Parts: sequence; C-alpha cells; structure tokens
Amino acid sequence: MEQKEYDIVVIGAGHAGCEAALAAARLGMETIVFTVSVDSIALMPCNPNIGGTSKGHLVREVDALGGEMGKNIDATFIQSKMLNRSKGPAVHSLRAQADKSEYSRRMRRIMENQEHLTIRQAEVAEIVTENGVCTGVKTLAGTLYRSRAVILCTGVYLNARCLYGNVVNPTGPNGLQAATHLTDSLRALGIEIFRFKTGTPARIDGRTIDYSKMTEQKGDVPVIPFSFSTDPADVQIEQVSCWLTHTNEQCHQVIRENLDRSPLFSGMIQGTGPRYCPSIEDKVVRFAEKDSHHVFIEPEGRYTNEMYIDGMSSSMPEDVQEAMYRAVPGLENARIVRNAYAIEYDCINAVQLKATLEFKDIPGLFSAGQANGSSGYEEAAGQGLIAGINAAMKIQGKEPLVLDRSEAYIGVLIDDLVTKQTLEPYRMMTSRAEYRLLLRQDNADLRLRAYGYRVGLVSDEEYRQVREKEKQIEEEIKRLEHTHVGHTAAVQEVLASAGTTELKSGCSLADLIRRPELDYDSIAPLDPERPVLSAAVGEQVNIRIKYEGYIQRQNRQVEQFRKKEERRIPDDIDYDDVKSLRLEARQKLKTYRPANIGQASRISGVSPADVSVLMVYLEAAKRKS
Repeated sequence: MEQKEYDIVVIGAGHAGCEAALAAARLGMETIVFTVSVDSIALMPCNPNIGGTSKGHLVREVDALGGEMGKNIDATFIQSKMLNRSKGPAVHSLRAQADKSEYSRRMRRIMENQEHLTIRQAEVAEIVTENGVCTGVKTLAGTLYRSRAVILCTGVYLNARCLYGNVVNPTGPNGLQAATHLTDSLRALGIEIFRFKTGTPARIDGRTIDYSKMTEQKGDVPVIPFSFSTDPADVQIEQVSCWLTHTNEQCHQVIRENLDRSPLFSGMIQGTGPRYCPSIEDKVVRFAEKDSHHVFIEPEGRYTNEMYIDGMSSSMPEDVQEAMYRAVPGLENARIVRNAYAIEYDCINAVQLKATLEFKDIPGLFSAGQANGSSGYEEAAGQGLIAGINAAMKIQGKEPLVLDRSEAYIGVLIDDLVTKQTLEPYRMMTSRAEYRLLLRQDNADLRLRAYGYRVGLVSDEEYRQVREKEKQIEEEIKRLEHTHVGHTAAVQEVLASAGTTELKSGCSLADLIRRPELDYDSIAPLDPERPVLSAAVGEQVNIRIKYEGYIQRQNRQVEQFRKKEERRIPDDIDYDDVKSLRLEARQKLKTYRPANIGQASRISGVSPADVSVLMVYLEAAKRKS
C-alpha cells in the first residue's frame, strides 16, 4: 500500500477547511487538504454573501486572529452594507454580497500559493487510528496518508442527497460528488452521527425579472472593509444593487395546495432543518397569519445574470416552484436557471469534542464547520481557524487557543456546540452572546489580535498597529475627559443645532459625548485642539465614552464569569464519588466531561444545586491533596 506523510490532514476545502488548512500551513505544518472537487474550494452553494447579523462579528474575529475570510470578501464583494445602524453598536453587523465565482477563485489562488500546503482532489474513506490515536486517513483509492493530526471539515457532503419534489439526487450541493464512505468509518470509531437538512432557493435569470415592481437596495457609501488589514480606499468601488419584493396570498395559496408534494411534509426528508432559516413552505405553514414574507433578489456575481432569491428556499417540485416564484411581484415572467432544493447530510454530535475542537476520545482528530452541526459560512470559518490553530499547537507542544464566551463570538459558538445538545443546525445570533456589548464587531482587533500574534498568525507590524491604536484611544479619551468648554455662544449654537439642552455651566467634552443627541464627530467644532485620528479610533472613543456605564457593568459580570471558568475539573474525576449529585446531572457530567465549573453550569440538566455540590467536592479534594 502506498503511504505518504504529512503533519496535518484536512478533509474538505469549504470555508472551514480553507481556514484550517491555511492556519496549519502558515504555522509551519506540512498540510494536505482533500476536496471532492478542486473547483469547489470555498464554494458558496447557498447565499452569495459573507457576514450579516452576528455573522459579521465572526468574520471580523477570524480576521483579527489571522484568518483569510475577511481579506477574501474585501477583494471580491460587489455590494456592502452595515446592518442595524439604527440600533446600538453591539448589533451593528457588516454584510457583503460576493461575486461567488471570484470569491472561490481567489481563495483557491491563495491556497495554491501557500507554502507548506498541498491540495488533493480525492475522497477520504477512512480515519486511521492506532491504539485509539488518530494517525492518518485512507482515500477511496486505498492510499494511506499518515499524519499527526486530522481535521474533519466535511461540510454538507457526508452521505449527502439533494431533493425537490420526487427527485432525489445522491450528490452534494450544485451536483458535486457526495462523500459516501467516511460516515461508516466515523461510526466505527464510536462517533455519534446526526442527520441534518438545509436548503437553498432557485436561481433566476436576471433578464426575466421586472425590477420596476421592486424596491432597490443600494450599498453603503463609503464602504467599510471587513479586514483590519484592508486599506479602506481599496474598497470604494462601484457597487451592484439588490432588490426587495414580497410573497403574497397567491404565492402562499400555490404552496398550500401542493404541500403533499413537498418532501419536507411528505416524510421523504428525515434530517432536521434549521429553525432560523426555514423554507418558504415551512414559513407559510408555521406563520399562517402572515400574508407576505420578504424576498431579496441578490446577484450571484458581477458577470452573470443569475439572481439568488433570498427568503424562498424550497424543496417543492419543479412545476410548483415555477408557479410560486411567478406569483411574486416582479417575477411574473421569471425563468429558473437552477431549481431550489433541500439537502440532507451527516454530521457529528459536537458534544464529543473538547473546546479545542479535538475529539475527547480520539486524540489527534479534530472537527470543524457544518460537520459539527452548525450552519453558515462564517460559523464554519471560525471553527476551521480554531481547529487548524489547535492541531498545530498540539503538534508543536504549545498551549491550545481556547476563546471563552466573554472574549469572542467564536468562543460562544464553540462553547454552545460542545456543551449544549445541538439537535438542529446551529446558527450564530447576537442574542446568544451574554456579553455582546463587549464583543462588538468594531473592536475585534483590540480583543483578539494578541491571540493571533501569540500563535503566530498575526505579523509584528499588524500587532504593532493594534497596540498603537489602543494607545491612541486611551490618550484621546483621557484628553476629552480633561478638556472643558464653558457657557459660550458658540457652544450653545452647536448644542441647539443637535437638539440637546443648553449648558448651565462648564463641562468636559466627554460629558457632551455622553448626551444621546451628541457624539464624537458632532462636537468637533468645539474641539479645535483635536488630534488627527483615524475613523476607527474615533469610533472606539465614541463608544467607550457613550456606553461607559454599560461596559463597566458587563466587565464586572465577566469577572464573575471568569471565576467559574478558572475552577478546573480534573479529567479523571469520578462523578460517582460526588455524593448528592442528582442522577440526571451525574449522567450529563459523565457524557460531557466539562473542563471547568463554568462549562458544567451551562450543561442542560445540571442545576445550580448540582454545581454547588460539585464545587464543594472539588474544594474538599483539593484540601486532601
């Protein structure tokens, strides 16, 4: 049997696989990434965009840690918008439409030219272990690739099948080859497998759309880049418009009359679908009281006529799809280029993983992305980056990178996956983050650059820049706190124009910023000594001053949270020795084997009383030792 040797094997070259492989190779590991098709590297089989609510936070964090996704979308986007501007900074989220073909091509170029990285088109059929330790993989052709770590990034390809109406194709997305052998190998290793489902809408020929019946959705000017390394001047491009329309009663009636022909309702689909991204037929049934739903018409690229019908994913038969889409205003004459379809696939139960994304019972085997039961390109990229880093750290004998819930959305994402039973595709949302005022997308570099620098993915210059940025922010806040203005006509004029009350006595410039009607930019006329600072620094100064009280309160909450996170639980603890634990708690703790008290407290079925019992036991054990 032919054998080859690498440090790290990555299975899959989607958004998780790309970040995992690039991170490992950039950290000096000889890495090989397997894909069922080289043409599918960084493929966007569903929505042609990166970012969005909470997902934009993930992209910024990937970038701050030294990942590639933010840079890639900055180079290939066709429209960009900051979502939720009318709300507070905690939920501001960048979202960019991608030229999906160019996004994939550029990522492939990056990977092809990355030192220490090999790309191989082949199907991996088996995970190889020796004495319970992962030692490599075998391909379908029988070649053995020995390695010191393996990272599963299989996306939606494991035993995938695509369905619409009575049509069932045993393929991955876009008709690509499914991976049909690896699941058996995973099961043989004792890995629990789930069956999940997702879907995508039809693509419509843009020449057959009547845009006059829709509302144009333009991009932001100026454009804000995703990557902290991108020069904002480089992303001020001519943007492509998206369009907004709505479903109506006619469309809903077509769907209701044909529900018996939908695989989703006929029982043909057995996988569990995403709660927060339902198909249009699911929406019509679940929200029967609504007479319309938003439909966004989004271009798939700058040089194609294909338009993505966001909001109308479906698994209806072809004739029903044509009827329901043509009932939507502006789509009366629409021609379908690609049918909508649902896709079922195998994924693992992620509670089998450590917070490092390594399997608890199979040293050397890691898993990331939709293989872990998550959904979304951004969730996949975040996990892939962490898995790639930690596989390299393990081989190098260095401390792993584990981000906690108070440090990053990536920390929230991974903690949720490995401590909470995920019975449906997991989607990141701002509401999942307890400390979201601290975990804003605008400060991801300030939060995480140091970690990227520590592991070796952030350069000396990038790290110097973020330290200088932090210094400028602190100095400017201090200056504003100590710069005062008096009761003058010029001051009153600025305040009156902003619609805020006049001054009765002198106050600091920082006090003015704290007023709801004012901000750092609007008080500039009152601040002739203001230094020349970047917009990013000004934004941080404004947020830190204006939300100072809320930020301090969340910092106090984080201090309490960290006390629990620092209370480690020994790996060899025997929970049967912990008297007074309820039976359910004992069973859950045995299954999940949490690393610390904080993690234990977040396991469903472990009550505060159980946590107290466990803490008493650990304290007694500590005194005995």
